[in-house]
This record gives sequence, C-alpha cells and structure tokens, in this order.
Amino acid sequence: MELEPSAAAETREFRGETFYFCSTHCAETFDKEPGVYAGSAAHNERKGHAEHKGHAAHEGMEHAKHEAHKGHDHHAHHAQMVADFRRRFWVSLGLTVPILLLSPLIQRSLGLPKALAFPGAPYLQLALASAVYFYGGWPFLKGLREELVKKQPGMMTLIALAISVAYVYSAAVVLGLRGQVFFWELATLIDVMLLGHWIEMRSVMGASRALEELARLMPSTAHLLKDGTVEDVPIEALQPGDRVLVKPGEKIPVDGVVIEGRTTVNESMLTGESRPVEKGEGDEVIGGAINGESAVTVEVRRTGDETYLAQVIDLVRKAQEARSKTQDLANRAALWLTLIAIGGGTATLLGWLGAGKDFNFALTRMVTVMVITCPHALGLAIPLVVSVSTAIAARRGFLIRDRTAFERARGLQAVVFDKTGTLTLGQFGVTDVVPLSDLPEEEVLRLAAAVEARSEHPIAAGIVAAAKEKGLPIPEAREVKAIPGRGVEGVLDGQAIRVVSPSYLAEQGDDPDDPRVKELAAQGKTVVYLLVDGKPAGAIALADLIRPESREAVERLKGMGIKVLMLTGDAEEVAKWVAGELGLVDYFAQVLPHDKAEVIKKVKAQGLTVAMVGDGVNDAPALVEADVGIAIGAGTDVAIESADIVLVRNDPRDVAAVVHLARATYGKMVQNLGWATGYNAFAIPMAAGALYTLGIILSPALGAALMALSTVIVAINARLLKG
Repeated sequence: MELEPSAAAETREFRGETFYFCSTHCAETFDKEPGVYAGSAAHNERKGHAEHKGHAAHEGMEHAKHEAHKGHDHHAHHAQMVADFRRRFWVSLGLTVPILLLSPLIQRSLGLPKALAFPGAPYLQLALASAVYFYGGWPFLKGLREELVKKQPGMMTLIALAISVAYVYSAAVVLGLRGQVFFWELATLIDVMLLGHWIEMRSVMGASRALEELARLMPSTAHLLKDGTVEDVPIEALQPGDRVLVKPGEKIPVDGVVIEGRTTVNESMLTGESRPVEKGEGDEVIGGAINGESAVTVEVRRTGDETYLAQVIDLVRKAQEARSKTQDLANRAALWLTLIAIGGGTATLLGWLGAGKDFNFALTRMVTVMVITCPHALGLAIPLVVSVSTAIAARRGFLIRDRTAFERARGLQAVVFDKTGTLTLGQFGVTDVVPLSDLPEEEVLRLAAAVEARSEHPIAAGIVAAAKEKGLPIPEAREVKAIPGRGVEGVLDGQAIRVVSPSYLAEQGDDPDDPRVKELAAQGKTVVYLLVDGKPAGAIALADLIRPESREAVERLKGMGIKVLMLTGDAEEVAKWVAGELGLVDYFAQVLPHDKAEVIKKVKAQGLTVAMVGDGVNDAPALVEADVGIAIGAGTDVAIESADIVLVRNDPRDVAAVVHLARATYGKMVQNLGWATGYNAFAIPMAAGALYTLGIILSPALGAALMALSTVIVAINARLLKG
C-alpha cells in the first residue's frame, strides 16, 4: 500500500531511502528510489551509478523500513482501537440511562413515577438493550470468536458469555418466557467492561519508533570532493573510495578514514565513549558521530548495510522480534472463571431439574450464576491499578511505555547500568590539578581557563566550569587560537600560555614524567598540561563526573536484593575507577553495541530477570534485549523509543523507585483480583441456590448489588496505591 506524504512532513535520506517523519496523524512514506537531485552532467552520471548500486542500500534498509512502517501502522491501529472503545462506552452509557429508568427494581428503589411503567416499557427496554448488546458488546463478541479460534479463552470469552446469556434470556422473558429480565445488569456490565478496556488500552498505547530514530541520526547529504570542487550529494549516492569534507560541528555522513586534517570527534552517542576522540590521518571515523573543532577530509570505506549504524539498526530489529510477551493476570483469572461459569451454570440447571424443580426456576438459577460469575470488579481490577500507578509514575518523573515490562520490574534480580550519561553526568569535569612548578593549584586552573574560555571543546568547558565553581576570576587572553587536534594557545600578561595534550608534549620531547600524573592517567582520566612560556607548569586531570545520586541509587538497589552491574564502551581503567567509586559488584568495559546485547543475554542466561539502564544509541539493542529497558530521559531519542520505561529526571535513583512502585502495583493487582474472584466464591453458590433449603436465595437484583459493591471496593483499593 502506498501512502502520500503530508505536505508538512520532514524528509530525510538514509541509505537509499526517503523517510517522511511527521505527527501521528500524518502519513509516513518510504520512497523506494534513491534521492532525486538535478544539476550538471556529473550529477546525472552519479545518480545513474547510485541507482545501479541502490539495490544493496535498499536491501540493507528494507528491514528497518519494514519495522518502522509496521510500527507506525500498529500505532495508528492502536489509536483507532482506543477511540473505538471510547466511542462505544459513551454511546452505551447514554443508552443505559433509559434502561435503568425503565427497570422496575430501579423505579422502586428510587421511588420514580409510575408513568415510567407503561405497557410497552419491556419492549422499549429490549430495543435499547439490543443496541447496547450489539454495539457496545461487539468488541467482546468479536474477542470471543478470536479467543476460541486460538483455543485460548480469556477475559473476552468470559464477558461475551455473561452478556450473551443475560441478553438472550432477558429477550426470551420479554417475548413470553416466565422469569426476570437482566437488562440493566447487562447494560451496566457492558459499560464497565468498555470503560475498563478503554482505560487499559490508553495506559499501554504507544508503538516503538526506535528504527526511525536511528535513521534520523544520519545527515541527509554529504559534501563530496570531486575534481577540486565541493558538491552536496545525498549520502546514498556515496561509494567506497569517495572523499567527503566534514566541517566543524557536522555529523560524519558514513564510515570512513581521515585522510587530511586533525580534529576531535564526539562518538558518545554511538560507542558510549565519553571522551572526545582525537582523529588524524589514517584514523577511522563512524557515520553519525559529530566532528569537533576542525574540518577534515574523509575517504568513504563502508556504505549501505555495512555501516556501523546499519548494524545497530539490525540488532535493534532482531531484539524486538525476539521479545516475548507475558500473559495478563486478568486473562488467567478469566480463563478459570469461564470454566466455572460454564460448569457451574450447567451443574445448577441439571441439579435443580434433578431435584424436581420446573425448567423456568432452574433456568433462572443458571442464568444468575453465569451473569454473576463475571463481576464488574474483574473488568476493572487491573486497569484501575494500572491507571493509578501510571499517574503516580508520571508525577514522580518516569513514564511507563510497556505495562507488561513494568510488571516484570517487580521481580528484577539484576540491573545493568550504562556508565556515560547514566551513572555519570556525561560531561567532563576537573577531578585533579597537579602543579609542576611553583604555581599553586588555583593559579594553574585560572591560567588554563583564560585560554580555554572561548572554546566550546568539552575539555575547555570542563576547565572553565571548574574555575567558575571555585570562584576564580578568569582573565581575557589575547591572540587565542587552536592547535588542531592538540590544544589551544594564547597570550596573557606577556606570557605564552598553552593547554595541550600529552601527545603534544611527546612530540616536543618534553614529558614531565611525574608519578602523580601517571597515576591519574592509569585511572583512565584525561590529562592536559599547562605550559607557561613553553615550560610545563601544571597538569589538569578530567573525567566524566559521577552523578551525586548514583551512589544512593546503587545502595538502594542493593538493599532491595538486586545485583548492580555496569556496562560501558569506555576503557578498562575508566570503568574500574567508576565501579570502585560506586561499589559495584561487576562491570564490563570497552563493550561495543553488539557486545552489549550479548552481555545482557549472558546475564539473563544465569536465570536472572535483568533491567538495562542507558541513554545512548549504543544502548538501544541492550535496552530491547533486557527484560526491562529503562532509558534516561535526556538521552538520545532512540534509547527512549527502545525502552519500556523512561526516566525523565536523569536520576538513577528512580530505577529503585520504579522497582518499588512495580512491586506495590503488583500487590494491588493481586489484592483486586483476589477480591474480584473471592466475590465469586461467595456469590456463585448463593446464586445457584446452595442455601435454598434454609429459605435463602440470591436474587439477580441482590447479585447485581453485590457486584456493584465489589466494584467500589476494587476502585477504593486501587486509589490506596497513592499512599
């Protein structure tokens, strides 16, 4: 099926495909042709070549395209279902009002005028009830058929059975059969069940768009260098061997090798490496990473489905396909109640007939049993708790995207944290200042901040932030300029000030060889040197700062009996330092995306229920692979869309809060299901006439009253979750 893109849609080219990104209500289309561009003969020649090789790129993206498109279709279908339940509920509720007013029991209870009991009232009730049954009850009747086809009777079967028995029997009574009608019980039962399903579906609505978010990471065009000129071309037109110019601050279009220039590259969104990585001639770069302060020329090495990002997309897709679903508690209870309703109703009918009672009496008892077996409370037992817990979670700063995963969180036995941006701040900060001359620590920091003040480099930002935090005045240096890939220099009070990398000193043959600095480097910290008039005056160590909340988060989880581990793309030394600071049980360092998903699989293979907490693209496969995927809200969109739960506040302590709420929520669900089904243990024998010999028999009206009471108790219990 081909969809027309919205005029307001944003288009992005990615590996031979055109993605249309737009709102929920606008169409998404994937253009199967490579991007069309007009221009010179060289353009047209390149376009022809791109089309020749476009099939490989198309094949590489086909899975991602299919999954993203399928996800959008599922999201739209889910939204339609929610709207359908909402519409059916309000229409049925409107029809229920006159049904209640025409009911003799309601008229007597409320002292309504006798004018409402006119001769044709039963037939009007039948007409209104028929509308409620066939329109409001249609989703349940349809669900009955689907569950029976699958041979998995559940909630839909139980509801459909109860409303069908009540409707058919009541219609027969109106048309001449001796007995009592169940029209108002029928209508209110359908109303409550529609409301319950509407609430439940709203709470779980939202399809994963992880593959779309991954595709967004790639730029749509690249600056192709050809015959001494620069021309912008779609990235799917690039071929291995092409050379592209990547300007400062731009995303690198494809995987390749730097052949000219020196810069630093931010790969944290892709590899989890928190430090900017120096790149010079001969160094590999990854498509989607962000170039730093200098322009570089990159030779294309990998395109299409061979690129790093394409492999991450494939990992996410496979992990999504492999995810299993847990069966809903209410459906399991409904299965047993269905068997009880059928068995109990049949036994009641045969029992009273065998006892010599007439058919009408036995039939009335049977119908009462089958209607009462499906209490209103069961339909709301789970949805009400879910609705309350979802609202509580939102107020506390985390959003539940997958209810079944949230339910699994109650049984977590291990939590694996990503390091960068999760347990740490994801930004450089000064941890140590080591004087190498007679300058004090604060003066070393002040002079370094003076030349770094105008730079946007993460190291510069960390140094300036540290100086400001200490309240140091930052003077304005003159003649400030970058030393590409090595540092920065300037003049202050007639002195030449430089802040440079260790590699710069090594090239100059002037390594201070200080044991204090070596120890800091061994911890995986980034060390830069301050040079004053060419001589080392001090060293500044920086690292990805640990979040103040991380220690408390780890302690809380340990206190709940949960094993806490760390997973990172950073170096072994960095991981060891962070793990030691936080007292973690274990850690995994230098782990690439495909390895992260494999690590989660290995932890799960130990028989543990595992949660993954992360924020980067590299975490997406692991987030999906885990039993519960938890994303830090300020992380990349793909991590959020791959997760089951999103932490809005960037606070790892919320992971413990999620587990606590999940356990409390599950407790309320069990309590509600226990009450709803326990009600049946009392009501069913009474409805069947177990105490008939004592003159006690449960009428349909009293059964309906008990049903209402059960619903009120379930609703109150769900609200108590707030406490």
